Amino acid sequence: MRKEDCFYLGRIVSKFSFKGEVLVKLESDDPSQYLEMESVFVEYNNNMVPFFVDKCKLHRSQMLRIKFEDVDTEQEADDLMKASLYLPLDLLPEMGEDQFYFHEIIGYKVIDINRGNIGVISGVNDTTTQPLFEIDYQGKQILIPMNDEFIEKLDKNKKELFVNTPEGLIDLYL
Repeated sequence: MRKEDCFYLGRIVSKFSFKGEVLVKLESDDPSQYLEMESVFVEYNNNMVPFFVDKCKLHRSQMLRIKFEDVDTEQEADDLMKASLYLPLDLLPEMGEDQFYFHEIIGYKVIDINRGNIGVISGVNDTTTQPLFEIDYQGKQILIPMNDEFIEKLDKNKKELFVNTPEGLIDLYL
């Protein structure tokens, strides 16, 4: 499995028991939807390694407590600390009509209510406090905060995102 064919699920943040259990902090609003996982891919030594899940339960409502098959000791769990977990893209839960995953909107045309077409989404920068749409407009990059107040409409069929940005924001980049 290639990392590009997967979505980031979360990171192993600590050991839970001397029996090899680990705690995983998920990048999800609803960790309970992952309680029935049979396996995950763990990024281990720059490879995507499948790990089968023996047991999985919620821990403090925002984390998963996972016992992997063949990880039976504290030392074996120690070896997995800080590792990232991934699942295949086809296992992503369905989103509502006005919701999207970051990878889905790459290539969408962005139309500002006041300025018209302002380019195509080339990426999403989620390393900042507020995720940003990265928009390519005639070779220039426009950054728009991913804010519900700015998003007017999402048309998944036409691959268009309509925004209403504050006056002067787009002018900063042009």
